[in-house]
Amino acid sequence: MRNPIIVALDVPDAEAALNLARQLAPAVGAFKIGKELFVSAGPDIVRAIRDEGGAVFLDLKFHDIPNTVARAVAAAAQLDVAMLTIHTSGGRDMMVAAEAAAQEMENPPLVLGVTVLTSMDGNDLNEIGITEDPAAQVERLAKLATEAGLRGLVCSPCEISTLRKVLPRELQLVTPGIRPRGSDADDQKRTLTPAEAIAAGADWLVIGRPITAADDPRVAAETILADLSL
Repeated sequence: MRNPIIVALDVPDAEAALNLARQLAPAVGAFKIGKELFVSAGPDIVRAIRDEGGAVFLDLKFHDIPNTVARAVAAAAQLDVAMLTIHTSGGRDMMVAAEAAAQEMENPPLVLGVTVLTSMDGNDLNEIGITEDPAAQVERLAKLATEAGLRGLVCSPCEISTLRKVLPRELQLVTPGIRPRGSDADDQKRTLTPAEAIAAGADWLVIGRPITAADDPRVAAETILADLSL
């Protein structure tokens, strides 16, 4: 079984990130670098984590005109990231340009479309003019992303089962909003446990505070992985 755990390095600086990476690299599948850490530490943090043997998921959620996003994807690929994100709400042309830029690389990163953020519920969508519920909006954007050629999506675990029914099985699903049983949901409004998400059809699980804030992060990660192997 491939290790499906992606640890979210939602920490403010390179020192904290590298400390976690050194502890966790043998026990997880990849590390997610988001906006806070990337802005604080720059591209060097990607290189440093790669040097520790960790695969990198660069979660910057590019959203701009197609040419700008294509150039950003190419620049990210030069850092040897395994995955990166773009907003599907940027439209078909933007997604096509992003995937084309990735495919020009010797080792193309997996370009993941972000549908509806897991912190958003139906009321949040209504406030920005979207009348559909989160599940319907996710499905609409997921189908558009597939038509545009993307090979993966980020979506709430609660939408996995529906997406598996309507999208190609080879499409990889990366799911935040993962909370081991008994963990605090924090700011995530739509969550599942790791085992529930894998059973529903998730390929990758993004897990942050339940691992990174644990007394022993490596033990926390290994416990989750062991539970998935039962």
